Amino acid sequence: GDPGLLTLHAAHALSEADVIVHDALVNEDCLKLARPGAVLEFAGKRGGKPSPKQRDISLRLVELARQGKRVLRLKGGDPFVFGRGGEEMELLLANGIPVDIVPGVTAALGAAASFGFPLTHRDHAQSCVFVTGHLKNHTIALDWPALARPGQTLVFYMGITGLNIISSELIAHGLPSDTPAALIYKATLPEERFVPTTLANLDATATAENVRPPALIVVGNVLKLAGKGSAG
Repeated sequence: GDPGLLTLHAAHALSEADVIVHDALVNEDCLKLARPGAVLEFAGKRGGKPSPKQRDISLRLVELARQGKRVLRLKGGDPFVFGRGGEEMELLLANGIPVDIVPGVTAALGAAASFGFPLTHRDHAQSCVFVTGHLKNHTIALDWPALARPGQTLVFYMGITGLNIISSELIAHGLPSDTPAALIYKATLPEERFVPTTLANLDATATAENVRPPALIVVGNVLKLAGKGSAG
């Protein structure tokens, strides 16, 4: 997202790395903070398009580290929130390579701040659940009864292709069809979009508004506060 959301640790890592292996969702302005002479390697994975396999990316990190290079694996958002950072860490540690983890601002937090709504609020949501809308086996087999409980905010990552299933399952398990929902495209970037709708109309709205990945789906009454404030 916005380079201003980088932590100081992340900015320092960019200035020190010999090689930066980065994802497709990394803002190019962030890469401008790389030290002169650093090598930039693209390792982006985009749904439905030719992409490097996760195993190959992890092995590449091992290979670069064994060459004695200081390697930065740069992801959009936070590497441990649906970012496969845990898988990469496991393989590196199994090969005796030390790893430092730098936390980032995950997409849900950036989106909420950018469009001025809280993820939790005493009057609207006492909990917030981050959910993947795209499991490893390409299904959306989730704990729908738990997700349909009142008093919480739901944020679905990578769920645009499963909108019909998400809305129909949540409604079938008791969440009102008129529950506020929103589709948020490229949060915190100049081309960001906030598309309000309801739970029942998620799929139709995405089609009508031509919302494509990368986008988040947010469901919950906290969206009634959207636009009341915004990120600085």
